[in-house]
Amino acid sequence: MSEIPKAYEPGQIEKKWYDFWLDQGYFTPEMDPNKQPFVVVMPLPNVTGELHLGHALFVTLQDVMARWHRMRGEPTLWLPGTDHAGIATQVVVERQLAEQGKTKEEIGREEFTKLIWEWADKNRDDIRRQHQLLGASCDWTRERFTLDEGPSKAVRTAFVRLYNKGLIYRGERMINWCPRCRTALSDLEVEHSDIAGYLYYIRYPLREDEGFIVVATTRPETFLGDTAVAVNPEDERYKNLIGNSVILPVIDKEIPIIADAAVDVSFGTGALKITPAHDPTDMEVARRHNLPLVNVMNPDATMNENAGPYQGMERFACRDRILTDLKNENLLERVEFYAHSAAHCCRCQTMLEPRVSLQWFVQTQPLAEAAINVVRDGRIKIIPERFTRIYFDWMENIKDWCISRQLWWGHRIPVWYCEECTRVTASIDEPGTCAHCGSKQIVQDPDVLDTWFSSALWTHSTLGWPEDTEDLRYFYPGSVMETGYDILFFWVARMIMMGLENTGEIPFRTVYLHGLIRDKSGEKMSRSRLRGNAMNPAEPLSKYGVDALRFALSAGSTPGNDMSVGEGKLESGRKFVNKLWNVTRFVLRALDAETPEAEPGALLPQKIEDKWIVSQLNRLVNDVNELMQDFRFGEAEQQIYDFVWSKFCDWYVEIAKIRLRSKVAPSPVPFLASTLEKSLRLLHPFMPFVTEELWHMLPQTRPGNLALRAELVASNTSVPASLMIAPYPIADDRTFAPEAEQVMDSLIEIIRSIRNVRAEHGVMPGKWIEARVYTDELLSGLAAEASMIETLAKVRPLRILNRKDRKPSEDKALVLVLGGAEVVLPLAGMADRHAEEQRLLRESEEISARIAHVDARLRDDAFLSKAPIQVITKERQKLAILEDKLRRLRQELS
Repeated sequence: MSEIPKAYEPGQIEKKWYDFWLDQGYFTPEMDPNKQPFVVVMPLPNVTGELHLGHALFVTLQDVMARWHRMRGEPTLWLPGTDHAGIATQVVVERQLAEQGKTKEEIGREEFTKLIWEWADKNRDDIRRQHQLLGASCDWTRERFTLDEGPSKAVRTAFVRLYNKGLIYRGERMINWCPRCRTALSDLEVEHSDIAGYLYYIRYPLREDEGFIVVATTRPETFLGDTAVAVNPEDERYKNLIGNSVILPVIDKEIPIIADAAVDVSFGTGALKITPAHDPTDMEVARRHNLPLVNVMNPDATMNENAGPYQGMERFACRDRILTDLKNENLLERVEFYAHSAAHCCRCQTMLEPRVSLQWFVQTQPLAEAAINVVRDGRIKIIPERFTRIYFDWMENIKDWCISRQLWWGHRIPVWYCEECTRVTASIDEPGTCAHCGSKQIVQDPDVLDTWFSSALWTHSTLGWPEDTEDLRYFYPGSVMETGYDILFFWVARMIMMGLENTGEIPFRTVYLHGLIRDKSGEKMSRSRLRGNAMNPAEPLSKYGVDALRFALSAGSTPGNDMSVGEGKLESGRKFVNKLWNVTRFVLRALDAETPEAEPGALLPQKIEDKWIVSQLNRLVNDVNELMQDFRFGEAEQQIYDFVWSKFCDWYVEIAKIRLRSKVAPSPVPFLASTLEKSLRLLHPFMPFVTEELWHMLPQTRPGNLALRAELVASNTSVPASLMIAPYPIADDRTFAPEAEQVMDSLIEIIRSIRNVRAEHGVMPGKWIEARVYTDELLSGLAAEASMIETLAKVRPLRILNRKDRKPSEDKALVLVLGGAEVVLPLAGMADRHAEEQRLLRESEEISARIAHVDARLRDDAFLSKAPIQVITKERQKLAILEDKLRRLRQELS
C-alpha cells in the first residue's frame, strides 16, 4: 500500500470525516422498541456570541458519552439546541443600536424584535458550525430553538396549567431590579461582589427634645423613603426614645421611633433607618408595624417625585448632593470606610435596586417537594455525590420564583387583561374575547417570561410535549443531564421540578456535573468576559487540532472539579496524536511486509510479550468499560493514553522491531495490528477524527482486523463503514496471562533500571556493558527474553542465573535490587565502593519509610473497617514486596 504522510494534518481530515458521518445519518438514531435508548440533551448555549472553552468541555464530555453508547449498539440521541437568552440577547442588541445613536423605544417593539431575530439566526448558524468543528455527533435533524413554535407552545401550556392550579400568581413583592435593563431578576440572576464603600452616620433630629438619634447607612439617597427608625427593645441606649418621633433631614418629614427585635445592636449605632420600599429586611419590619412603603426612585434609578428637591437626579448624583446638604446643616456626623457586598446584574453588571413591584411568580415549594423526593429515593443520581447535599439545602429553602421580565425579547406572558371587567384571561392560544365577560377589549401583558422558564421544559418540549409524540414516548425520560455545577439551581433543579409536574416522570436518571474552566487568575471563563478571560476554541483548534483540544479538556478530568487548560496540556494532546500517527505508519509498513492473509490462529499468542500485550489490552478494555459506566471519563482516557504510549509504543513496538529484524517466527505483526485496531476503537469517543482516519488505513483483509472480524461474526454483523459505528471492545478474560505479565513487568523494570544507571554514570550509548541477573521463579521466563534485555539495555555478555548461584566475589559490583530480581553490573570505574554503599543506604531508607506508611495503614482500624477487601489485600501484598526488597538491600549492604 502507499506510504501515508509523515505528519497528521488535522484540518482537511476533520472536515472530511464530519461531512461523511453527517451524510451517512449516523447522528440520527433509529428507534428500536427492544432497546433502551441513550439520551442526552445539550445544555443550551445562548445565542449571544461565540463559544468558549467551557462550551468545548461540555461538547467533549457529551460527545464521549454519545459515541461510546452508540458503539455499544444503543439507539443514541444527543439533542442540540440554543437558548434565546432573553436579557442577555436584548442587552447586546440594545448596545448595537446605541452605537447607531438609537434606542429600542425609538424603533418600537416590532422592529426591535425583528432585528434580534436576524441577529439570533446568524449566531445560531455560527454556534452550530462551532459545535460541528468540535466533532459533536448531535442529531441535527432534531435541533431546536427555545422560540421555535413547538417549545413556545409548551411554554404557554405549562404557564396556563400552573396558573389554573394556583401555582402561578401575580403579586406585589420585593424583587431585584436592574435599572439599566429595566427588568426584574430572579435571585439566581444576581451576582454579589464586594465593593469598597462607606458607612454614613446621619443625625435625625428628635421632634420633641433637643438632640439627635444617629443612624448609619451605606445608601443615604434612600433615607428620603424612610418611614421609621427602629431600635432593639432590649437596647438600654434607646428605651426612653421608643414611641417618640424624629424629623427626616432636608424634607422635614416626621417618622416614628419603633422597637423591633430584628435590629442588630452591634451594627452602626444600633438605630436602623427603615426604608421598606428599598430593602427586603426593612419591608418585613414595615409589615410587622403597618408602616407605609414610600418608593423614591423611578425604574431607571433616577429620583422620583417622593424625593422632593432631588427629583430627576441620578441615584449616585443624588447621594453626593444629599451628603453635601447634610454636611452644610451639620447633620452628617462622620463617614467610615466600609467594605460590603452589593448585588449586580449578571448580564450588564449594573448595581441592582431592591424594588417593590407587581410581578408574576411561581409558587415553588409544592414543585420542590417532588423534586427533592426523586433525588432522595435514588430515581435521580447526582454525580459527584457531594452536590446532592447542596441540592437538598437549596431546594428545602427555596423561595418563590419571579418569572416576569420587563423585556421585549422572549416568550410573551400568555395573559390578557380585560379593560371592562378588569379580570385576567390565561390562554394557550390568543383569545378573541375576555373569558369572563366576553368583551373584546382585552390587552396582553407586555412582559416576557424568564429565560429559565422555557429552559426548564427543555427535556420534554424538544420531544413534542404537550403533544403525545413518538419521540416523547421513546426518548423520554433522558439518560443523563451533563452540565456545569454552576447551573445546578438555574437549570437542573428547575428541569426536575417542571419535568415531574408536566409529565409525571423524572426528566433524566443521572445528573453529571463537570467543573468549570478557569483562567490564570482563577476566574470562571464566560462570554460576558470574552475579551478579558475566555479563550475561543478556534484558537487552539487551528494550532493543535480538534483531537488534541479534546484530549486537553478531558484526559484526567474529574466530575465537579475545576480545571485550567494551558499550552502544556494542548501540546501533550498534539504529541499523543502524532504518536498514534507514527505507530500506525510503522504497523502499516510491517503489514506490507507480511503475507496478504493470516489465519485466525495467528492471533493465538505463543511468546511471552505477545501474551503480555494481549492480556494488558483486555485488562484495559475491562477497566475502561467499567470507568465509562461509572462516568469516570477522564480516568478512562488517561488509562488508554498510558497503555498506548508506554506499554504498546515504548515497549511492545520496540520488542517487535527486534523480532521483525530477526525474521524469526512467530511474527509479532498480527498482535501489532490487532492491538492498534482495538486501541483506536477504545480511543474513538475521545479523539474521533484521527482514530477514524487511521482505522480506515488498516486493511480489512489483513491480520490487524482478525479480532474485529471475529467480533462481527459472533454478533452476526457486517463490517462497518465507519469506526463510529464499529463495536466498542469487550474484554475477553480468557486472555488474561498473569504469569506472562509478571515476567514482562520484571523485564521492563530490569531494562529501565539498567538504562537509568547508564545515564547516571555517563556510559556512552553505543558501549556494551556486562550484566548478571539473579532470580528464582522468573528464571525461565527472563532467560527466554535474554536477547530482548541485551538489545534494549545494551548489555553483553548477559547471564540470567539462579539466586543460589550468586558468588561473594561480586560484592564489589554495582547491584540493583528490583521487584523480582537483582541486577549485578560489574563495571570497572563506573561506581566506587563508597558511592555504591551510600546509594544502597538511601534506597534502604526510602523503602523503610514506605514500609512504615503501609504498615501503619494496615494497623488502622478505621481503614480496615471501611476499605474493600481487595484494597486491603493489595496493601498487604505491597507490604510483603517491600519487606522482601528491604531484606535483599540489607543483604547487599552486609
